[in-house]
Amino acid sequence: MAFRTMTPHSRHHLAAAHFVTAHVFTASNFCTKSSPFPIRLVQINSIKARRYLGLQTNTEKERIRSLRTTSPSSSSLAAASLQENLPPSLEATSEPPPLFDGTTRLYIAYVCPFAQRAWITRNYKGLQDSINLVAIKLQSRPAWYKEKVYTANTVPSLEHNGKIIGESLDVIKYLDSNFEGPPLSPNDPAKKEFAEELIAYTDTFTKTVFSSFKGDPIKESGPVFDHIEETLHKFDDGPFFLGQFSLVDIAYITFFERFQIFFSEVWKHDITAGRPKLAKWIEEVNEIDAYKQTKIDPNEHLETFKARFLAK
Repeated sequence: MAFRTMTPHSRHHLAAAHFVTAHVFTASNFCTKSSPFPIRLVQINSIKARRYLGLQTNTEKERIRSLRTTSPSSSSLAAASLQENLPPSLEATSEPPPLFDGTTRLYIAYVCPFAQRAWITRNYKGLQDSINLVAIKLQSRPAWYKEKVYTANTVPSLEHNGKIIGESLDVIKYLDSNFEGPPLSPNDPAKKEFAEELIAYTDTFTKTVFSSFKGDPIKESGPVFDHIEETLHKFDDGPFFLGQFSLVDIAYITFFERFQIFFSEVWKHDITAGRPKLAKWIEEVNEIDAYKQTKIDPNEHLETFKARFLAK
């Protein structure tokens, strides 16, 4: 598949038009609208929030019990092994980094599910020392980002070899194809074909769930959640979409992270109920360090979604 690229001074069309009115948004505006809430990064999950929302897995509970019985020094070392020194978010008054100086940079916003896809991919491939994170504050983004980096003014974008790659699905494929590290794409032809189908379906999936918030969310989103459950039965050599962890899992998990919390709290609905494969998939992805390192406090997602979708 060809990747869409742009030079620093080229024009780039917005990839997706707004698909609904009112409070619904997808790739074209999810990460362009600002969040009114400060972002609190957490190392694993907000244990208090997950306990409150009933989202803790048995593995998480066991981890908590084990940490209670370890010495402070050993538990501190365990936390440090997962931690990255994350940069502060740049805002309107922030100076740009030395652009196009040969440094590879991944521009993200900590709250954005699309940017989170690229962040997870970078981490999984062990590229923390090769690709610098540049965090952008969405509600006060610097003018130089649009003028000099990415004219679409969305995140994520990747600065590499004098060019910019935009759109989250293109970015994660580019990272997997052009950088060293564990592969996230299958070699098996059947799995390759299925992967493309599933990645193409992400837009339909997110649009359907977001638009359901205007009506009967449980009823209207049910068919797409059922479809995800069915796809997880395709391969039996592992708990993930293609058996082994791949770009497909990364493409979906950042939205499930938010949808699971929102449905549980607002409509008291468990999206994994009657969907055992989905429940197992979420549990297994929650064990991936590269993903855990990108998670913020679940209450941030909850409050952001409430403000956007429930505000009158």
